[in-house]
Amino acid sequence: MELPVKSKSVILSSYNDNLVRAIVGIKLGETTIELLNPDEVLIKMEAAPCNPSDIAFIRGGYNIQKSLPAVPGFEGAGIIVEAGQDVKDRIGDIVSCFTQHENSGTWSQYFIARARDCISLKSGMEIDQAACLSINPLTAYGLLELAVKKNAKAIVLNAAGGQVPSFIRILAAKKGLRVINIVRKQEHVDALKEKGARDILCSASENFESEFKGLANKRKASVAFDAVGGEQTGLLLNNMPDGSEVVVYGGLSGQDCTGIDPLGIIFKGKTLSGFNLGDWTDGKRKDEFLKITDELQDMIIKGEIQTEIQASFKLRRVVEGIKSYIKSMSSGKVLFKP
Repeated sequence: MELPVKSKSVILSSYNDNLVRAIVGIKLGETTIELLNPDEVLIKMEAAPCNPSDIAFIRGGYNIQKSLPAVPGFEGAGIIVEAGQDVKDRIGDIVSCFTQHENSGTWSQYFIARARDCISLKSGMEIDQAACLSINPLTAYGLLELAVKKNAKAIVLNAAGGQVPSFIRILAAKKGLRVINIVRKQEHVDALKEKGARDILCSASENFESEFKGLANKRKASVAFDAVGGEQTGLLLNNMPDGSEVVVYGGLSGQDCTGIDPLGIIFKGKTLSGFNLGDWTDGKRKDEFLKITDELQDMIIKGEIQTEIQASFKLRRVVEGIKSYIKSMSSGKVLFKP
């Protein structure tokens, strides 16, 4: 095939903490496809999701800030149509891919990634599920791995109606770990009960803090995975048993972690840490990472875990898609399809 030199891409013109103002400047435009480095591949995109990290990026509040104008999107799925000289054997692979490249993003017709950041898909992997493989399922796997290494008997999840907590619950059940689930609204409590979850608390409850402290100590929950930040970080850490750890992996509140009792850290052996998927992935040997992704793909193909997808939008309807996603993030991912 004749390789393209241009790509239709979603273009972010400015960062703005006010998301409404930020998305006003998002347009569908055209970008130039750069020459590939020896270890890079060019992917013709089929689908790319909108994640909380994408929303944070658009607002300028994420760890990654690209030079503007920039193309958003950190993951997706498609077919490798060209490759650098060191990875020519990857041409034709259908892959799930991840990138934090300065000059590329997955909300695009074509995009560039390192070959090592592309997961070859197994037979039976649906492209929509594959588009959401590289961030949430791997984050869930990495987080649960931390709990297993700490010999946890029970773990705590906030924002428990989300995709990552959903995957963690399934993986935790395989390991025999109990899960305490925290959600913001009663309707989310009911939704989790319908899915078979137990030990569900609503943070809007008047007695939430005392209820959580009692349950965390009863279950001997020693690890909490915090997707929210803000005051919830301190609330979790302060009310868990001695020796507990809170692992922050998201910042849905958009606020600094607050309310942490220093005496708990000094005298009760409590710790606060962070989880970065990129660091965890880079720390895996190639064969180890392949084993993990194969296991996750098998679970997805069998239907044991599935990313919930609420809608798909063409790239030209990107603003409409973002609005749909932020209106109801708990309803599932929004996909962008060239």
